[in-house]
Amino acid sequence: MAERVRLVVLFGGQSAEHEVSCVSARHVLAAADPNKYDLEPIGITKDGRWVRATEALNVLQGGRELPESLTADGPVIDPIPVIANKPTDGGTAQVVNGGDADASMTVVLPVLHGPNGEDGTAQGLLELAGVPYAGAGVLASAMCMDKSMANTLLAAAGIPHAQWRTASIDDPGGVEDGDDCHLDDIIRAEAQTSIDDIGLPMFVKPANMGSSVGISKAHDLSEVVDAIRLAARYDQTVLFEQAANGREIEVAVLGNDKPQASVPGEIIPGAEFYDYDDKYKGGAELIIPAELDDDEIAAAQEMAIRAFQALRVEGLARVDFFYEDGRNGRGDRGWMVNELNTMPGFTPISMYPRLWQASGLAYPDLIDHLVELALERHARRRRHSHTDH
Repeated sequence: MAERVRLVVLFGGQSAEHEVSCVSARHVLAAADPNKYDLEPIGITKDGRWVRATEALNVLQGGRELPESLTADGPVIDPIPVIANKPTDGGTAQVVNGGDADASMTVVLPVLHGPNGEDGTAQGLLELAGVPYAGAGVLASAMCMDKSMANTLLAAAGIPHAQWRTASIDDPGGVEDGDDCHLDDIIRAEAQTSIDDIGLPMFVKPANMGSSVGISKAHDLSEVVDAIRLAARYDQTVLFEQAANGREIEVAVLGNDKPQASVPGEIIPGAEFYDYDDKYKGGAELIIPAELDDDEIAAAQEMAIRAFQALRVEGLARVDFFYEDGRNGRGDRGWMVNELNTMPGFTPISMYPRLWQASGLAYPDLIDHLVELALERHARRRRHSHTDH
């Protein structure tokens, strides 16, 4: 990066993962090298307002330590002019570290988790604004957020996954009076069909959500019914997946057309599965690197890159596996991709930055790579953009 970069850290958002995003953004801002970047935190409130996060800006300008979580509070802004560094009042963007905002190149790091941020919506706005941004593009973001679509495309690419099916179900909390009984019949019917198709135990998930929000592991018909009701609160498309009897392994991938894979890490859940509390309250045991032999490591890394490319991801992703190795009473189906997360958590206990640290890439260097990849992809896309024919 020859020029000093104005790095906009976009956080918050209108999803159940708002709080996780606020923690991730804090640690990105703390790790970014102030000698390279003019930092500008922009928050999105839960009701969709875009704000300049003045509290975080003041802390950064004062050289003080950031709080453990940012807050999406501050003056409301018009997002595209501010993101693109072209304020409508003719002024310049407010940045820290004494940089020259007019002369710097802007890159956006959208540390947004879940719907309305990680699903291609924010990426589409950034494309329209003509601003380089880190992470997957519109198509890959949308495909990876929708677990049903991702599973379909992974299967087409010959990448193994546990057996699954989907159903479209209205939110039980939002139905009109008098429709409750009809919806209850639909839910029970879908629960029984799923049991007949894929067996028990099973996972029931909202198709478009992350951080294990709305996910349940169900062992009988009653639990499947309850799990459907929970999942349908977050998405109309509900995903049913056969439970795997294997180890939970994760691999971090970084790159554009030549992605690289980190060492694998293993998760030993503190609960029955790797749920929200395990991920963000430290309930799980994380083993980095995972205890795998050279052939197993190579297989996980190769499949992670295949999945990354099959879903046309760029920048970064965390690829989550179930590994049935046939040992200690586990199943014997081998490696199965569970899902790809195109904007994984960046909290202190998040796997993605920790996997790269274990692979020799420190947190500040990881941010540098993400910025470089954003600039490279933006330049490449501009070379292929024409209005003539």
